[in-house]
Amino acid sequence: MPEVIFNGPAGRIEGRYQPAAVRNAPIAMILHPHPEFGGTMNNQVAYRLFYMFKERGFAVLRFNFRGVGRSQGQFDHGSGELSDAASALDWVQSIHPEARFCWVAGFDFGAWIGMQLLMRRPEIEGFISIAPPANLNDFSFLAPCPSSGLIIHGDIDKVVPQKDVQALVDKLKAQKGIVIDHKIIEGANHFFDQKIDELIDHCGRYLDMRLAAQPSEG
Repeated sequence: MPEVIFNGPAGRIEGRYQPAAVRNAPIAMILHPHPEFGGTMNNQVAYRLFYMFKERGFAVLRFNFRGVGRSQGQFDHGSGELSDAASALDWVQSIHPEARFCWVAGFDFGAWIGMQLLMRRPEIEGFISIAPPANLNDFSFLAPCPSSGLIIHGDIDKVVPQKDVQALVDKLKAQKGIVIDHKIIEGANHFFDQKIDELIDHCGRYLDMRLAAQPSEG
């Protein structure tokens, strides 16, 4: 799993990149939790998501937002971090140009950034949004949400109450042309303590279902 450094809008961005074995394999981007509350690309959920996509043959990148780890710059309340994510996707596409499609998976703050990236980049065909902070951040930009995906969270999350995520899910499910899968993990808090295996299992099954539905290339 090579360490990588690439240029972003605020300077260098530090990441970890797993190349794909197949030249037209899809890309996955993993976005970490809130930088001001200890979120990094080495967060256990982000780390496990990285390997979940790797095991399915994706070219995978996880990276530190500006001001985290060895990434330059300072926290920018979402605007700069969205630019970081766009630059990161540009970087992966520059070294893996024949990718058939892209997925984005984010946890907490990373889920909010990932959903915004989804609106800007039509090549993103699917998303996994873990504990999206619907009570803390505005998700009204998803009008309409351009891709189908999975929203998953815990039922004892004290940071992002279940009712707020449910309201977001209900709003998205009312939109035509996409399918939102919604999973609540019983007994899981915001950080999925003791529940990360179950979380990743659900995400993996969802991803496998979506990949099986992809048209095969002749």
